[in-house]
Amino acid sequence: MPKKQEDIDTMDTMKALVKKLPEKGIWMECVPVPVPGDGDVLIRIKKTSICGTDVHIYQWDDWARRTIKTPMVIGHEFVGEVVKVGSRVTDFKIGDKVSGEGHIVCGKCKQCLTGVQHLCPYTKGIGVNMDGAFAEYLVMPATNVWRCAPDIAEELYCVFDPYGNAVHSALSFPVAGEDVLVVGHGPIGIMSAAVCMHAGARNVVLTGRSVYRSELAKKLGIKHMINTSETPLKEALKDIGIDGFAVGLEMSGSEAGLNDLISNMQNGGKIALLGVLSDGAAIDWDRVVFGMLTLKGIYGREMYDTWYKMTAFIQSGLDISPIITHRFGVDDYQEAFETMASGKSGKIILDWGK
Repeated sequence: MPKKQEDIDTMDTMKALVKKLPEKGIWMECVPVPVPGDGDVLIRIKKTSICGTDVHIYQWDDWARRTIKTPMVIGHEFVGEVVKVGSRVTDFKIGDKVSGEGHIVCGKCKQCLTGVQHLCPYTKGIGVNMDGAFAEYLVMPATNVWRCAPDIAEELYCVFDPYGNAVHSALSFPVAGEDVLVVGHGPIGIMSAAVCMHAGARNVVLTGRSVYRSELAKKLGIKHMINTSETPLKEALKDIGIDGFAVGLEMSGSEAGLNDLISNMQNGGKIALLGVLSDGAAIDWDRVVFGMLTLKGIYGREMYDTWYKMTAFIQSGLDISPIITHRFGVDDYQEAFETMASGKSGKIILDWGK
């Protein structure tokens, strides 16, 4: 692919992974190169990673059918290089290595104007509500672009989006010195548990049912990994010496998992909810009310406090690199998606060959 600026300026099309049809599958297509506006940055994509959201889109489940308008370029986890900036952009230059916050906010509502942009009710997600990052080039508002620190491995920035979910969830409530329960050992759940440990939690317990993911969690230093298909949580906690948790993180989207979490909280405990429950999921409201529990929904990252903490944790010794388990060239995307859908992976990198 062309790398000289004059070549980029004359490009009309690029390859991209597109949800072309309203059915199972992802298609490699040739699409127009996006054109940056005055406040935008054009990014040449170097690497991307596959999110659970992308798998939902690939499989075309109920959520995807309700949410995605075809055709659309998907993907929102990436690292790349700035190749063009709009006339009003002063903070970035050609050649900068960057990632980006995939939630595009309106900038005009009360939440945006009062400094809590992550609560913007008009948020649009790249690769979900608008064309995304699984392409050779991506246009993004300069306000959403994040300059990569030179002392952090490039491919880690591919997973900064889900890592940010983990940090946002883990830091929703004070965890230093506390016992923390994380329900759901997908990649974000595993990273959440690692973040809690790094932030000074006394004990962190992670639950799930996958042997593969349990072994992956151990590689990130999780000591108390409970396979609830083999041992009931309460029974396992007796061996650890924990009789209740001050903080809980629900990362599984499972009704049973959430109720397991609620039943093992201390009175006054605090729960962050990232997992998306199915319609009609029931929880033990008596335990919530009489246990004086706090429930907080989590979506995305806090802009941009979470990004600074994500960077600082890695620079201070948190190692999330084992969460990346597979790497594919982008032309092998079908195999990559099937591997992700199998559940026998952590994060999967697609290399765009730049």
